[in-house]
Amino acid sequence: MPQMRLDELLAELQTRLTAVLATRDRVHALLEAVVSVGSDLDLETVLRRIVETATTLVDASYGALGVVGQENTLLQFIPVGLTEEEIARIEHWPHGLGLLGLLIKDARPLRLSRISDHPESYGFPPGHPPMGTFLGVPIRVRDEVFGNLYLTEKRGGGEFDEEDEAVVIALATAAGVAVENARLYEESRSRETWLQASAEVTTSLLSGADPREVLAVVAGHARHMSDADLVEVLLPDETKQSLVVRVAEGEGADEVLGDTVEITGTLVGDAFTQGEPLSSPDLQSAPYPGSPLSRLGYGPVLVVPLGAAPAIRGVLVMAKRSGRLPFSGAAQQMLRAFAGQAAIALELAEARRDAERLGLLEDRDRIARDLHDVVIQRLFATAMTLMSTVRLVERPEAAKRLQHAIDELDETIRQIRSSIFALQGSHDDATPSLRGQIVGLLEGAGSHLGFMPGLRMEGQIETLVSEPIGEQLVAVLREALSNVVRHSHATRADVSVEAGGRQLTLLVTDNGVGLGKGGRRSGLRNIEERAARLGGTTDLESPAGGGTRLRWQVPL
Repeated sequence: MPQMRLDELLAELQTRLTAVLATRDRVHALLEAVVSVGSDLDLETVLRRIVETATTLVDASYGALGVVGQENTLLQFIPVGLTEEEIARIEHWPHGLGLLGLLIKDARPLRLSRISDHPESYGFPPGHPPMGTFLGVPIRVRDEVFGNLYLTEKRGGGEFDEEDEAVVIALATAAGVAVENARLYEESRSRETWLQASAEVTTSLLSGADPREVLAVVAGHARHMSDADLVEVLLPDETKQSLVVRVAEGEGADEVLGDTVEITGTLVGDAFTQGEPLSSPDLQSAPYPGSPLSRLGYGPVLVVPLGAAPAIRGVLVMAKRSGRLPFSGAAQQMLRAFAGQAAIALELAEARRDAERLGLLEDRDRIARDLHDVVIQRLFATAMTLMSTVRLVERPEAAKRLQHAIDELDETIRQIRSSIFALQGSHDDATPSLRGQIVGLLEGAGSHLGFMPGLRMEGQIETLVSEPIGEQLVAVLREALSNVVRHSHATRADVSVEAGGRQLTLLVTDNGVGLGKGGRRSGLRNIEERAARLGGTTDLESPAGGGTRLRWQVPL
């Protein structure tokens, strides 16, 4: 009998020693898991490591972490233990309903021997593998529930016990700290990036860089700050009814560049009209049909207006691939501040360009005034003096030379007046003026002729000639110069454009072979039709000295 009692005590001692050793090993494993979870600062890496560590600690076959979002739904679901084939067979990830929704509403640990026995169990999505035992534990970050750990199917056919629950609760506590650290690190890194990006954008704009290039810099920095897969900059088109993707950075940028998005009935349009940032946790289920980003497989989207109402210049769109974490509130605030600062920098750059343009126009006006009030008056006085001197000169040769000098002074005065009109004619630098287009045509013809045709422009061409008449004038001059290049074999050509006396006159002359027997060039019919549509006339003739002279005249 004493021997039997001793054997029982030794067996009990051995069992307890085994349990102590197992507990020691589990505590060591838990400590290692806490260190492992807290050793990384990338949030998505931390979340996956938490699930993997939890399944290892309690010997579970499957594990998952659900990130809780607004309206008590699951924003992200990170599974562990499923193969790629099993994941592909699942119709959709859980949305936070049923048993998983119970953990969201009542954030307390839940342990079940059989999932289907619980009254809140709705079953699994189609294609989901069968699961029995269950252990769920919330992960808290400060006072908010960040998400839940779900563990199922304990290996060996057993059930999760109190010790498993205690271990997972301890891991969840450490996980909350790790998640908070990862969040804080991301925010601090993003703020540092924001400061650098804002400084670079402002410096680039104020140093005279092209706004389109700066918008590309804005998109690149926004993508880096938000960890987005794709960033777009959309600006309103001419009709103000649609937004056009002018800049795109990231995956699929070439596919979306130039896309047009309607302002009415779209997430982008709502952000543009309301002047407030808008976001969607998943475009695939958002009430915006036909979104180009949803067709490309993007899920979470954040739209930030560039500027404040009513002076909104466009929108900045950040998108992540479906399944990734949505944009946090901190990221939204930071990107809103960044977009606002970029809009202010754009406005300052435009104001600086306007000031430079105004200064240029003032300089032109001053030069034109000086030419008119000083140079022309002195030339005119000199010409008058010479004209009065002609009558006093007895020798015909000298009188002829004086008259020639007077004619040259008169021509110089006309040229200076033409320059004055060109200086005073304000126009958009992006669109060449009528004078600029005329000069451009002559330079193009000169490269083919081998010499530069002469040019004289008189009158207020920029102000008197309307845009439709100017377009017709340019077309006629292009056709006339083309005929000179192809048919005249000329060594000299002259062009005169005069606006005055309520009519516009274009005169193109050359010293070439003349009209020939045919008398008409093939392009003359078009020139005559253009004049007739404007109520004008066209004359083509060969002067006595040879060559060709085209006179095209229309009323103003």
